[in-house]
Amino acid sequence: MNYNDTVNWMFQQLPMYQNKGRSAFKKDLSNTLKLSKHLGEPERRFKSIHVAGTNGKGSTSHMLASILQEAGYKVGLYTSPHLKDFRERIRINGEVVSKQFVIGFIKRNQLFFETNKLSFFEMTVGMAFDYFAKQKVNIAVIEVGLGGRLDSTNIITPELSIITNIGFDHMQFLGDTLEKIAGEKAGIIKEKVPVVVGQTQAETHLVFREKAKSANSNIYFADQLIDETLKSDLKGVYQTHNIKTVIQSVKVLKDRGFKTSDRLLKKGLLNVVTNTGLQGRWQILGNNPKVICDTAHNKESLTYVMQQLHSETFENLHIVFGVVNDKDLDTVIPLLPQKAKYYFCKPNVQRGLEAKHLQKKCLQYNIEGEVYNSVKEALEIAKSVASEQDVIFVGGSTFVVAEII
Repeated sequence: MNYNDTVNWMFQQLPMYQNKGRSAFKKDLSNTLKLSKHLGEPERRFKSIHVAGTNGKGSTSHMLASILQEAGYKVGLYTSPHLKDFRERIRINGEVVSKQFVIGFIKRNQLFFETNKLSFFEMTVGMAFDYFAKQKVNIAVIEVGLGGRLDSTNIITPELSIITNIGFDHMQFLGDTLEKIAGEKAGIIKEKVPVVVGQTQAETHLVFREKAKSANSNIYFADQLIDETLKSDLKGVYQTHNIKTVIQSVKVLKDRGFKTSDRLLKKGLLNVVTNTGLQGRWQILGNNPKVICDTAHNKESLTYVMQQLHSETFENLHIVFGVVNDKDLDTVIPLLPQKAKYYFCKPNVQRGLEAKHLQKKCLQYNIEGEVYNSVKEALEIAKSVASEQDVIFVGGSTFVVAEII
């Protein structure tokens, strides 16, 4: 198999959450542990940082990787989902894993995968850990895929656990209250491993304190401890929370023997995109008209993004919008500005919500717009209609952004 054949084969294995949603979710770590043993427990051969949270875990992971790179470390970075190419999920010092490694890993282990019915996500986590071990990274920043306790990444014993915040997302898996969701995220807290929590929330802080106490782990609430905020090349008012989380995390890492400095911290924050290749966070795609995209897709993250959008200067606002079919639209649509021209579209994944259904639901909230056959068509029409003084925003789903970056 060539690279495309290999990745297509991976996508076709047991339902992948990216496409299928709930049916792809597994309720235990037995397959991942079995795979780890088969691969020789690669996750034990490098140090790691584990990052969970409803929002901000991707940005936080990339910021930390950038800072550690500036400090001279060889840094692995595992994130999900990818925007354009599967290999974006697995990087070392910003460079994506080679096509040959992906092909070879699947070829060597294909019989094991098929025999044990491993999921796409389990295979991918195993691939990342195997790659980081073989490339002898100094440290790897590992982003949780979904939840925490039962996530495939949760077989590592990291130097530091980070939980950015808790919001209502993936409730069909993680629970219908913030306390229940926090309980799942707190599953990444390990015995005597310090934990940084980004935001103190009334409903969740006791969940984290109790879990940390039972694990004999020191816990730090970044928003209580960090007053300063530093500049980053990741724009968006919501990054302030992530930056404070990262500053506190670097303090803890220094206490654990990692060598960095205030200068390298600042430099790392200013060069996240260059160092790691991160895309889709309040990213400016063009000017005259200004075109902005953001992967925010739930109530908490969209609240911040819409606040930022209101602070832009424009004559008219155009919004290219699409979502996946398990999104709670009644929490998302009220956040959208009524005074805008909407271009509804369906992201090109199996979970994509039909644009006509989205249009109909938005009408209930007095939000009107036209339906288009694709994200690309919607954006092209918006560009043709908009004046140079207008702003076009593209979002609603990671998959919508992926199609136009």
